[in-house]
Amino acid sequence: MRLNAFIAGVGMTRFAKHHDKGLKELGAEAVRAAVADAGLTLADLEAAYVGNCAAGLITGQESIRGQVILGALGMGKIPIINVENACASGSTALLQASAMVTAGLYDAVLVLGVEKLTHPDKMRSFAAFAGAIDVDELQEMIASLASSAASDEPGAGQSRSMFMDVYAMAARAHMARWGTTREQFAAVASKNSFHGSLNPRAQFREALSVDDVLHDRLIVEPLTRSMCSPIGDGAAAVVVVSERRARALGLSRPVRILTSVMHSGWNHAEDEPDTVELCAREAFEEAAIGPADLDVLELHDASAPAEIIGYEQLGLCPKGEGGRLVESGATRLGGRIPVNTSGGLLRKGHPVGATGVAQIVELCEQLQGRAGARQVEGARRALAQNGGGKKGNDAAAMLVTILGT
Repeated sequence: MRLNAFIAGVGMTRFAKHHDKGLKELGAEAVRAAVADAGLTLADLEAAYVGNCAAGLITGQESIRGQVILGALGMGKIPIINVENACASGSTALLQASAMVTAGLYDAVLVLGVEKLTHPDKMRSFAAFAGAIDVDELQEMIASLASSAASDEPGAGQSRSMFMDVYAMAARAHMARWGTTREQFAAVASKNSFHGSLNPRAQFREALSVDDVLHDRLIVEPLTRSMCSPIGDGAAAVVVVSERRARALGLSRPVRILTSVMHSGWNHAEDEPDTVELCAREAFEEAAIGPADLDVLELHDASAPAEIIGYEQLGLCPKGEGGRLVESGATRLGGRIPVNTSGGLLRKGHPVGATGVAQIVELCEQLQGRAGARQVEGARRALAQNGGGKKGNDAAAMLVTILGT
């Protein structure tokens, strides 16, 4: 979708296991920061879109999550729209808000992604992920994953999120077809750990070597713990404004949302373009740029193999070349096309409803020269890829968003 909307302000909590904070506290911190960054007040907001996945399972709050979270800030009266769309909830909320601003219905809209995933009973957290597939097919899928796992660890959904088994299957297939190695997957996790070590809001700040990653605890072959995104809590928010409001605010370095494209998964042929490829193709066409024009990306690295496969899906390199691309250093800070300068989901963390908005926070700060030690010099074009759930042999929901200055 071609868009004409601008990001006036961003805010974000640290992603972590916030045992002492709930959804209201996390959401309030991110919202206050974003509104202040925009030079606005809560009273200036005309609508709010709130992305969240797991509150029903983790806290019991259903139906009116956004109203409850924002109500703690004294916000009401305005339309508050709840968005639940697996790990793509935050980016879907941004797309909906940006479309309404582009259509001229609003001049200033809040987008909040917020998630509380930690719980004393880990099975509740795992259930939040298990619910992101067709539940009528759940037991059959778990049995299939367990039978194909090259690991003695307990099965999918018992000691780990079942999606790690899904990513592990994809990794093994990529290794068999293209010769990708465990060392190349480890290079992704090592690179993102370096980026995360520079990000004060990242869940994990320790820089890891490739050997550190390879010798971490095995989760499911070939994935070690460091190759898998962690469970955590957090919130991220952005204020989306119209071109008219952006001019009135006198934004010195406005970030424009050029396009955001969404597709849903289906059972496609093995060599047929998937959701990421479809989204990327349409987004590049609508933004009138190509992969070579990008300066920085935030890519949905829920596992290390997902980043390598994502390079290929987004056209950063030919199919089968993703492993060599990360080994070359091209996707590291200082390289030709830095990817996941925030630390990515692997190190920044993955509180699922907040993830898509957090990607936009990172990219906005990059485009405005505010990323500190993680800054990509001269960044002018950025892409975020965010998806989640499983439908058929693809993600249930996928979005690619392109920003520019």
